[in-house]
Amino acid sequence: MPYSSSLTDQEWGVLEPLLPQILPCKKRTRPTNWTNREILDGIFYQLKNGCNWCDLPKDLPPYSTVYWHYKQWRAAGAIEKLMCLFHNQVREQAKKKPSGRH
Repeated sequence: MPYSSSLTDQEWGVLEPLLPQILPCKKRTRPTNWTNREILDGIFYQLKNGCNWCDLPKDLPPYSTVYWHYKQWRAAGAIEKLMCLFHNQVREQAKKKPSGRH
């Protein structure tokens, strides 16, 4: 059962195509057990609820996996890039300049 912080299918449909251009490349040493959507759901759960990483529900990926990805993505600026992309899309829909300046 999804949490209130979980991505809807519609939100995931908007977000998923953006991930390859913003997420850092990860050297794959073994197959991944978790999808980016599941990892993002874990990150969003922690950010919304303000719980300790180790208190993530057990039906989400392990907290060490979620936290590791969060740290990697944050250090690579992926979260900032994502917010900028969304900001520009919203400004474009509102027929405003992407920079936010007149």
